[in-house]
Amino acid sequence: MADDSRRSTPVHVEPVPGEPAATATIEGERTLLVADYHAGYEAGLRYERGVDVPSHAPDRRERLLGLIERIVPSRLVVLGDLMHSIGDPGGAERGELEVLFDHVSTGIDVTVVKGNHDGGIEDWLADATVVPGEGVALGDVGVCHGHTWPAPSVLECEVVCLGHEHPCVRLEDEVGGSHVERAWLRGRIEPTVFRDRSAYDGLSWLGDDGPEPPRLVVVPAFNDLVGGTWINVAGQSFLAPFLPDGLADGEAYLLDGTRLGPYRSV
Repeated sequence: MADDSRRSTPVHVEPVPGEPAATATIEGERTLLVADYHAGYEAGLRYERGVDVPSHAPDRRERLLGLIERIVPSRLVVLGDLMHSIGDPGGAERGELEVLFDHVSTGIDVTVVKGNHDGGIEDWLADATVVPGEGVALGDVGVCHGHTWPAPSVLECEVVCLGHEHPCVRLEDEVGGSHVERAWLRGRIEPTVFRDRSAYDGLSWLGDDGPEPPRLVVVPAFNDLVGGTWINVAGQSFLAPFLPDGLADGEAYLLDGTRLGPYRSV
């Protein structure tokens, strides 16, 4: 999906056809990237809203494990919100994740970017490396969650991948009906949004004569129940503090790879 002309060998972050997941080669390792798993979401609905929804935990687990079996990655990167509760996870949520990691091959390195829903996950999730929500550079790919401004090291990468936004598009048919589908959002970073922040003063692409800014890839939510930002509907508020203004030429793609073009005009 994303490459960068600044490199002699472009960095590629490629969506898995039909799935809210992408692959990349990071530091020589085949890597699977997913975002916003939101384990325990159904328990959260019961507690927060009084809505009783049957647990989809087995389906989520089998979909992710099926992807791992197909892709055979050396590394799994979760771009935040692996769990749903903002505080300490309840029994159902923690149990869902424990069962999931019991089934993930011991040969796979797991990195979890800490999302705003991930509470104290680093205190009990022993099967993964947990990094701050502002993100880290993994080779030439910067990963962050998106609920806060990215770390400078993330923005020094060729491609920046984030979650949090749960991008969706609202599509209308010929008779006036509509439905919502998860979507990918990608484009090049708009430098002007980042120039006034002193933390980024050393970034070469902020100058008028510098190289092109990194590519930005907003990954759709893995959990298909959580809703999201309708990116093609006027008046929608984006969740990331640097979106939508920080995306210069954003385009939307459906999970099946259909290119919808500039997201505002879909």
